[in-house]
Amino acid sequence: MSLRFPFLFSQPTNLPGSGSSHNIHRTNPRGRFSASFAVAAAASIGAAAAAGVAVVSQNPNHPFFQNAANLLLPNSSSLLWGSISLADGSAPVVEPKSGVSFPPVLGNSLRLLGVGLRKKSILGLKNIDVYAFGVYANGDDVKKFLSNKYGNLSAAELKDNKDLKNDLMEADISMTVRLQIVYGKLSIRSIRNAYEESVGSRLEKFGGSDNKELLKRFTYQFKDEYKLPRGSLVDLTKEPGYVLKTIIDGKEIGSIESKLLCKSILDFYIGEDPFDRRAKEDVDQNVTCILLQK
Repeated sequence: MSLRFPFLFSQPTNLPGSGSSHNIHRTNPRGRFSASFAVAAAASIGAAAAAGVAVVSQNPNHPFFQNAANLLLPNSSSLLWGSISLADGSAPVVEPKSGVSFPPVLGNSLRLLGVGLRKKSILGLKNIDVYAFGVYANGDDVKKFLSNKYGNLSAAELKDNKDLKNDLMEADISMTVRLQIVYGKLSIRSIRNAYEESVGSRLEKFGGSDNKELLKRFTYQFKDEYKLPRGSLVDLTKEPGYVLKTIIDGKEIGSIESKLLCKSILDFYIGEDPFDRRAKEDVDQNVTCILLQK
């Protein structure tokens, strides 16, 4: 059994059917699987081996369990509460509800921490899938800015640590939120209008009401000349110095230096009231993985 540990991702319960219109983005759904030792063994080598692994997993002092822990988290005495990914770290990761896949790495340094789906209710009667998203961060930056405060804490102490979540958004960590459009009738105007409301509320939440000019600078980037057919990519990238760059299908459409704006955008995905709670949980666990690695 080969144990690889790039990052942890939640196990999907319902994958899209084979006839989905998103087949062009699909990759092997096992790229998102996380499984316990018992489940992995049961799927691989049958009930007899599974029973043995189950005994091991119930005894954290068992040599097999300790060897696996040392392999996955070298020099760390605290094993994560989560499950262990058996996925190949080079394989794309699938957002299971949409079938959209995301590369595990952007550029040379941004690692995928979680994937999710943005839904929107129409008149309270129907939910549509607007876009799938992936949250990326520079692992070296995470360690650089957060290890002094959190590096000596255990996994249990890091779990649900509100200060850590806030510091992740506040620190000058290079991050990207990649959006891949799922809804085929989405217009740039609807994106602009949605951001006027949602980003506006976040700016007011974190910085008070006197941020109309900042909001206008951000939303005016989304001009009518840009099209967003299904499959389009929108990257919201936070660069060093709290510079937020907006890129549509590889073309930069604007950049704004604002710590407040960067935090407001990240709050949609990793804040207290995220668009997709499972994605946020994946990000939380994988940030913990980074901090526990020595």
